[in-house]
Amino acid sequence: MNQHYFFSICLILTFLFSQNNTFAQRDFSKVEIKAEQVSDNIYMLVGSGGNIGVCVGDDGVFMIDSQFGPLSEKISKAIAELSTKPIKILFNTHWHGDHTGGNENFGKKDAMIIAHDNVMERMSTEQKRAFRKPTPAAPKVAQPIITFNDKMSFHLNGEDILIFHFHHGHTDGDAIVYFPKSNVIHMGDTYFKGRFPYIDLGSGGDVEGVLKTINEVLFLADEDTKIIPGHGALSNKEELMEYRDVITICRDRVKKAIASEMTLEEIKASNLTKEYDEDWGGGFINPEKFVEILYADLTKEEKE
Repeated sequence: MNQHYFFSICLILTFLFSQNNTFAQRDFSKVEIKAEQVSDNIYMLVGSGGNIGVCVGDDGVFMIDSQFGPLSEKISKAIAELSTKPIKILFNTHWHGDHTGGNENFGKKDAMIIAHDNVMERMSTEQKRAFRKPTPAAPKVAQPIITFNDKMSFHLNGEDILIFHFHHGHTDGDAIVYFPKSNVIHMGDTYFKGRFPYIDLGSGGDVEGVLKTINEVLFLADEDTKIIPGHGALSNKEELMEYRDVITICRDRVKKAIASEMTLEEIKASNLTKEYDEDWGGGFINPEKFVEILYADLTKEEKE
């Protein structure tokens, strides 16, 4: 294994382990769930964790992601203010706990849980990664009961809801949810608005896959499309293009530095992301961690 690759992976996983401990100690009693109307019958719920999408109508509630388990009661109350219908389908954009932590609670209330094949694979088995506390398999009631490979569709509440797994990007089980009639797209964590992205290499993530997925979404979107990111405020095509361009520029700079045989420490010291750090570096992934992830991803072919 290339020593620089190994070193950068260790740094990233150590960082993520500390984040896991932070989540475990969080006081969810202070979290408020706020609903923002996106279209006539689609809402974005913001609380703690990934943004939730909700499509309401006569057929029942179609819910996208479930945040953390301790927030389920608050989330249910927020949805009840939007619709008197039950939550019929809970769709997960990927397997991370800030998007699936409430699955068990909603599954016990008979929500049908659906996700990509790889989400089921990861949620049904213990996930072990170096320097991180193992993530145990989710209870059976929290696991998807229907899975898909590349695409699927739903027809309810007057919407043709189209689901796509374009590429392995944030993880290997990412899903994009597209509402053509309402012109709304939920991107899950393939989009961290205004922040450096988290590319989970331990879950099959890949920077090239993230960029390809973004380009696929940009092909679907027009100037009026409302885009729900996994994290951050409601967005649009122009802002998503900026996100793609920042990732591309930073990736190219790190790739060039690697080609020049710079070490990871030398690359970090060169401040390749400096003009973006103030605006983009205040989220879950700071500038240094973003460079470490890019370095590890771009050198992974040297792993063996």
